[in-house]
Amino acid sequence: MNVRKKMLPIGIEDFTEIRKGEFYYIDKTGMIGELLDNQGKVNLFTRPRRFGKSLNMSMLKSFFDLSGDQKIFQDLKISEEKSLCDKYMGKFPVISISLKGVNGIHYENARAMMCAAIGKEAMRFPFLLESEKLTEREKETYAQLTNVDKEGHELFQMSDAVLEESLHTLSELLERHYGSKTVILIDEYDVPLAKASEQGYYDQMVMLLRNMFTQALKTNESLQFAVLTGCMRIAKESIFTGLNNLRVLSITDVRFDEYFGFTDREVRDLLEYYELSDHYETIREWYDGYRFGDVEVYCPWDVINYCDALRADSGAQPKDYWSNTSGNDVVRRFIQEADNGATKREIEALVAGEIIRKEIHQDLTYRDMYQNIGNIWSVLFTTGYLTQRGKPDGDYLFLAIPNMEIRRIFTRQIMEYFRDHIKKDGESVNMFCEALKNGNTKDAEKQLQAYLRKTISIRDTFVKKKMKENFYHGILVGLLGFKESWSVFSNKESGEGYSDILVEIDEEQTGIVIEMKYAEDGDLESSCRDALEQIAKNRYEEQLLDDGMEHVLKYGISCYKKRCKIVRMQETKE
Repeated sequence: MNVRKKMLPIGIEDFTEIRKGEFYYIDKTGMIGELLDNQGKVNLFTRPRRFGKSLNMSMLKSFFDLSGDQKIFQDLKISEEKSLCDKYMGKFPVISISLKGVNGIHYENARAMMCAAIGKEAMRFPFLLESEKLTEREKETYAQLTNVDKEGHELFQMSDAVLEESLHTLSELLERHYGSKTVILIDEYDVPLAKASEQGYYDQMVMLLRNMFTQALKTNESLQFAVLTGCMRIAKESIFTGLNNLRVLSITDVRFDEYFGFTDREVRDLLEYYELSDHYETIREWYDGYRFGDVEVYCPWDVINYCDALRADSGAQPKDYWSNTSGNDVVRRFIQEADNGATKREIEALVAGEIIRKEIHQDLTYRDMYQNIGNIWSVLFTTGYLTQRGKPDGDYLFLAIPNMEIRRIFTRQIMEYFRDHIKKDGESVNMFCEALKNGNTKDAEKQLQAYLRKTISIRDTFVKKKMKENFYHGILVGLLGFKESWSVFSNKESGEGYSDILVEIDEEQTGIVIEMKYAEDGDLESSCRDALEQIAKNRYEEQLLDDGMEHVLKYGISCYKKRCKIVRMQETKE
């Protein structure tokens, strides 16, 4: 009899829902004990997106909140800490807000979203209007905070003074009612700043958050402690001015390092539970490789989504789950800005699986993110596109691309940049295409080599041969696609196999067959011969002949780093 497995919590960030439902949960409650043992007044955790920040914040709320269900912590690690549970579990009013949705196009939109987020949280405490421990004036103050309807829409314009004091005010009222100081949880604190930077109202949002945080986190005698999460550590002088009680726990800190992301042991246990252990190596290659503090972790979002796909289809292939949840603007900007030879070589080294040493600053402002290439390196690290290897050397870190998923993001962005560049260099691309059409291998080779020198290429070391071939294959398809009247087919069935590239030039009834090889040993001539033998053996030209092409040119093209060789089949026969 098959035992029904627990569901995978895809997209569920509510701790109570996971624990009360039939969902698989990887126990991260040890974070609570460590937080209480090493408690700072204000704690900021910075981690890349999709590493469990929101779920952990929900867990903290469920543990500390007076109205929380304590039964959901049974059999979890924190339940072993009986003295801590007796002293802290369910003992505090908790204010918990997420700023993830504060992403307005204009400041007025963002401000209204901020008011709605505050108002929605304030509405969790309607009993304050009837509290005998509050004065009528205090009840009126509370009413000013509850400015949203049941759907969370703002009902009236909250004044700047009320909004900036809102978290402080609510914590004071809750302490007055309960006689207990308040825990404040602010999830994704930096999302409003990121959007403000994109849309041009950064200074206004900085001022709003600075005033809110100063009131709630610095001059608030009703505060027990606070926890904030975000992707970026924003410079202290930006929104944390004067906040001397702030403790930042970034991805380089060894404290709390195992509580965001899945450890290798946790992934192995999950795979064993779902009878997917045969896929361990694939999952490790694609989604492992991040290093937080002293612990190597997997991206939880990727692991859960891929396991869900495997449960439905044992042959499911891994894909970019993490990158598809957000744009990859920072990688795109990085590649666009890499206009000097040194940076291009560093990108090539990273894509090849190598490690490079760079100075990293984790306390940038959003305004400074793209100011120079040095800052972009720091953003790539803090947002998870690069990770550390080994121990830091002061402000210098040893950086690497974490895994296959992120490597694919880099290569995809490199190819997109290359395609954009092709559009700006029409004369050279046209010369390459015409040389191929006319059988002029010397000129075609010269033009292709010039492009390889200009673009960021795939180097040796780590990357598999197939991935290298795919990269150069993409370059060729991009170049040939410049000719709008040419029909270009990639990996199309022809003869007795699938040819790399077929081209049909209808107006001249000319076809082109290209087989692409990567010469791992640097022997370009030999690789070209292998390519031509494959064309002949599999009769790749048959599809072109069937389509009415009277003249067919067959090319073997091999590449090695930034070198290439082009050979026509007729040349090998002579």
